[in-house]
Amino acid sequence: MNPIVEKLTGMNVLTDQVIAMDLLNAAKSGVRNYAFAITESGTPEIKETLMRHLEEALDLHEQISNYLTKKGWYHAHEPNEQLILNLKNINTALNLPG
Repeated sequence: MNPIVEKLTGMNVLTDQVIAMDLLNAAKSGVRNYAFAITESGTPEIKETLMRHLEEALDLHEQISNYLTKKGWYHAHEPNEQLILNLKNINTALNLPG
């Protein structure tokens, strides 16, 4: 989308928010996959390696969550606020021209 149109419609912020939320979801998936792999690992060495990767994935998830929270785009501890934000984003998406 044209940067001028993004700025006029407010889509530049929404685009950043969508990208950051996608990154958060990918980080959550990584955490889940490492945890699953740990339970299936065959040797202590593999388990130890996967545990290190899991810790890094958890740290990344925390950083992304903190970023989103600071921006006001994620309310993990306030479900009602998150629901309001989600509904607002849905309405914005439904009202896009095109």
